[in-house]
Amino acid sequence: MTTKTPIAFLISGALALGVVACGDDEDEAGGGGGGEPVAQVDKLTGVSTSVALDAAFVEALTTLKVTPGPVGDAKITKAGEAVFPITGGNVTYYEPGTESPSVQGIINHEGSGLSLEAGGTLVELENFDVDPGASVLTGDVSVDGKVAAKDAELFFLDGRTLNPLEVDKKSNTATLQGTTVKLKQSAAELLNKTFKIDALAGDFVIGTATITINAS
Repeated sequence: MTTKTPIAFLISGALALGVVACGDDEDEAGGGGGGEPVAQVDKLTGVSTSVALDAAFVEALTTLKVTPGPVGDAKITKAGEAVFPITGGNVTYYEPGTESPSVQGIINHEGSGLSLEAGGTLVELENFDVDPGASVLTGDVSVDGKVAAKDAELFFLDGRTLNPLEVDKKSNTATLQGTTVKLKQSAAELLNKTFKIDALAGDFVIGTATITINAS
């Protein structure tokens, strides 16, 4: 593992996470393979991925009488933001066209998640993994404490709405805000079946994600 100074680590994180979950066809097409990575973060140590829940999603949950809540180490703020601590992972970034996908790795959020409860039924979505190359978030699903699915594709991460990177040198962190989180069709079908509804569908906007990483 290459040793990085804090500022080098910060730049690496900026380059790598700057295209996380971008859903860009250019990244997926025609890489020749064998390219050298431009930036590499071998061990992510936090801080968190948070999602500001979309007003339309919150309204839909209210209409359906579905109550969201935190699972494990997650929290939901008074402002309606779900926060999931980053527990590990890695990211490697290649120059687009030299390797496909150009962003590879995993961002782990073990021991936290989001619950949805309605009509005496409790669904828990937890242990999230963000796969930047596939622009997808996977996780484990349980219904009333029983496992319904492991490593299921839950959300699509659309980075076309991503804002420029923000660097806080004082706290030594790098933050990206603006990725749109959308419900995957398979997850919508599972929730509709579990709650005996038909109101959810793929591409339903859940909210806007913010990823903050330690730079040391």
